[in-house]
Amino acid sequence: MARRFRGSEEVKVDAKGRLSIPAKFRRVFESCDPDWETGKRPQMVIVYGFDDWTHLRLFTIEAIDEIDESISRMPRGSAERTYLETLMNGLSEEAEIDGDGRLVLPHRLREKIGLDDRAFFMASGDYLKVSTPETHEAELQSIAAMVPELAPGADPLSLLPAPEAAA
Repeated sequence: MARRFRGSEEVKVDAKGRLSIPAKFRRVFESCDPDWETGKRPQMVIVYGFDDWTHLRLFTIEAIDEIDESISRMPRGSAERTYLETLMNGLSEEAEIDGDGRLVLPHRLREKIGLDDRAFFMASGDYLKVSTPETHEAELQSIAAMVPELAPGADPLSLLPAPEAAA
């Protein structure tokens, strides 16, 4: 299994749309890019999604390859495959981290999610969500409201499915 993103971080966005990718996140992009080697720029795919998306998703190359393989196993012409192909291929673009550890976001993507002078990275396993700090706070409240009530002091890991029995 590929390395996963962990943690969150707020960064500044300069007037040219450059934002520094924190080192802990850059290491994941590097390790999950099969073509990356010292001196090269790690690659990623930015999925910007449909009109109602308020964040960007930065996927590692390994994650995108895995998603592409899963989509290719779906029935051609199915609504689900068409939706996922449109989302993951048509509403995305390839990008790279520059030599200074920055990502340059095109103006239209910054405008789409309302990004001005600050960006918020939130780890989501094999991708990073990028949004405004305000959008991030609203999303955290929304996620908390989705989860069933846990008894005081209950272990949140109790929400995980039970392990499969050994054969």
